[in-house]
Amino acid sequence: MLYKFIVRPILFLQSPEQAHYFTFRAIKFVSKIPFVSSIFTSMYSFNHSDLNVQIGNLRFNNPIGLAAGFDKNAVLVDEFANLGFSHVEIGTVTPKPQSGNDKPRLFRLPQDQAIINRMGFNNDGADVIAERLKKRKSKIIVGGNIGKNKVTPNENAIDDYVYCFERLFDVVDYFVVNVSSPNTPNLRELQEKEPLKNILATLQSINNKKVKTKPIFLKIAPDLTVGQLDDIVEIVQETKIQGVIATNTTIARTNLKTNEDVVKSMGAGGLSGKPLTERATAVIKYISEKSSKSFDIIGVGGILSANDAIAKLDAGAKLVQLYSGYIYEGPGLVKKICIELAQKNNK
Repeated sequence: MLYKFIVRPILFLQSPEQAHYFTFRAIKFVSKIPFVSSIFTSMYSFNHSDLNVQIGNLRFNNPIGLAAGFDKNAVLVDEFANLGFSHVEIGTVTPKPQSGNDKPRLFRLPQDQAIINRMGFNNDGADVIAERLKKRKSKIIVGGNIGKNKVTPNENAIDDYVYCFERLFDVVDYFVVNVSSPNTPNLRELQEKEPLKNILATLQSINNKKVKTKPIFLKIAPDLTVGQLDDIVEIVQETKIQGVIATNTTIARTNLKTNEDVVKSMGAGGLSGKPLTERATAVIKYISEKSSKSFDIIGVGGILSANDAIAKLDAGAKLVQLYSGYIYEGPGLVKKICIELAQKNNK
């Protein structure tokens, strides 16, 4: 209640990007005050053995994670460990640092509980982020979401993915191959069968030569056709990566309550939040059934309540991740989902 009626209205007076960085600075500052971290943990965490999830060699305390794009540069990993999440996915990380697209590039649609972004993989680069992650203190599971630099042509994209994979290997717990962001020109072309298979097979080959392998996931768009989803299932099974993250943001603008002219004025970008809820869940269900549950699925897209999270888990996801829902509903959402999940499991 405090967040929805006091904190959020104040944050929403600022532009979305300003509010984001203000919040990060505030969390960083207050977390340095003695006992604040333990207070946050007691306020926002909920632990129950029934919530534990095993994926590969990783044990998650609960199924709720923070989606990629929120803490791109891994600056608040330890702090998010105190806010109830079982894992944080950092990135998208590219080999070289890049500033991303021109501002403004982040927009709220409050009537739709949605966000449009065209950030463009703004990040500090793999080298800086790897060094930062070496200093983390908490044991929260960290995923490394990796992509290619904007200036890298698609025919050389595999080199960027390999570089990020090698550079982050010792400092993250699992990897996510991002070929589905709509905000890097031509990136989604890499979702086509042959280039995608080449990237995943190459990374899995490198992975298999390591002393201890790391789970690799593929993040897919919600805008894929049934035929493309069938190809994804086939490629994941063939390359034997861990699974799929479904889904990224959508380029669709259908059934929005926000005035059409207002939406058009925001321009291009990926839409996330409530309008994506049903489509993301449908993609999860289709992939789960098509693959006969032969690989793991992480569900993302429009989770604003415990029921939304449960629907994705029931559809076949083993974990879920929050982004827009966290902005609209606040930090209490994680604990709320965990409590309802535990109650559901104990009925």
